[in-house]
Amino acid sequence: MSSKKALKRNREEIEAPAPLRDTEAQAADAHTVLGAVRALKAKQLAESSSRVIASSSSSSSALAQSSSSRALSASAAGLTGVREVKEQTADEVLDEIERSLLVVARSVLSGEGFEYEVPSRGGANSKYEEALGRIVLQARTSTRSFSSVATARKAAILTRVMQLLFDVLRKGIHVTKRDLFYTDVKLFVSQKESDVTLEDAAAMLGCTRTSMHVVASDKGIVVGRLQFKDDGDFIDCTRMGIGGKKIPPFMDKVTEIKSDAEFILLVEKEAAFMRIAEDRFYNKYRCIVLTAKGQPDVATRLFLRKLKFTLNIPVLGLVDSDPYGLKILSVYMSGSKAMSYDSASLTTPDIKWLGIRPSDLDRYNIPEQCRLPMNAADIKTGMELLKEDFVQQNKEWVKELQLMIKTKQKAEIQSLSSFDFQYLTQVYLPRKIKDGDWI
Repeated sequence: MSSKKALKRNREEIEAPAPLRDTEAQAADAHTVLGAVRALKAKQLAESSSRVIASSSSSSSALAQSSSSRALSASAAGLTGVREVKEQTADEVLDEIERSLLVVARSVLSGEGFEYEVPSRGGANSKYEEALGRIVLQARTSTRSFSSVATARKAAILTRVMQLLFDVLRKGIHVTKRDLFYTDVKLFVSQKESDVTLEDAAAMLGCTRTSMHVVASDKGIVVGRLQFKDDGDFIDCTRMGIGGKKIPPFMDKVTEIKSDAEFILLVEKEAAFMRIAEDRFYNKYRCIVLTAKGQPDVATRLFLRKLKFTLNIPVLGLVDSDPYGLKILSVYMSGSKAMSYDSASLTTPDIKWLGIRPSDLDRYNIPEQCRLPMNAADIKTGMELLKEDFVQQNKEWVKELQLMIKTKQKAEIQSLSSFDFQYLTQVYLPRKIKDGDWI
């Protein structure tokens, strides 16, 4: 009987992956693991404090802005030829709509028809601005004339959208983009048209999309050491189970944020989020965990930024080791070309890329069968990312991308399950955080 037990024990030791055996005890001490995060937090706070001191002795408003939760504006940074929007009250947006439509009415009554000067939001009109650390929209505009066959329909749709926005703001309510589409399906034809025109209206009026009280359906979720009020209702994110709490779509209704978290863990995929939530990783290593379930939506980006600047704690990113994972991380940090006009309110600076990085594949002995070959589209996306200015600003990102393209290998977060279902929470994340292994 004893020989059978010994044989079973030997077999289990042989089958257990070496990384798990070597680092399990090392990851047990949460205080030790979180040491590097606390050092990072202290460093970021010191940098913020130095900017505050500098701003108090400087006549420039740029430094004062950069030290607050408000993003440094293009004008404060001395930049020209950039179009940015700002958060406005409902009354301010209503005033802007009235001014725009008053011009239209006067033009029509004078027999001249009407037209709009709309900011060009194409990718070619967006650029990464190093001084701001985000993608911005340049000042170029295009004309939408009702008297032109080419642009008459677009001018009519824009007029209709502003009418609908006026009604929403006047009533003091919030609606979704889908609601907006269904108010005039015959004119819009597809939701894509009403969505695009909504963004055009925001850029033209000079306000954020949330200022217009129109949101997309929420898809992000959050769990962990976080409490807040959502429209007056108390929310405790430690009691949200595995599924987490849906991120509220209306940021103006999120108040009284409280947390004892040491950091925010930003996760690309819901599957990894659920593993982290079920293992209650956030209780052992005090943190807040959130995900947008892939490509980040506006609500998740706004919520992350609000948490970052309210709590003043680091943000660590966990994404797949492929070009798309890094692209998703860059949207949180630098913004997207599609919404470059509103990048100031949607971006969260200084997110650290924790993993999974291309260099992790060998460092953590990811099995060959779990490494996926990159196809032509993957390689093309990776090469395009390498040319982006926001990637070039971080030499460590460049090295990782170059390694990925050289090896032509990618890997998902779930590849860590090849060692053990809980390897992610019991070994990988504790070791990475303990070592301060982020870039």
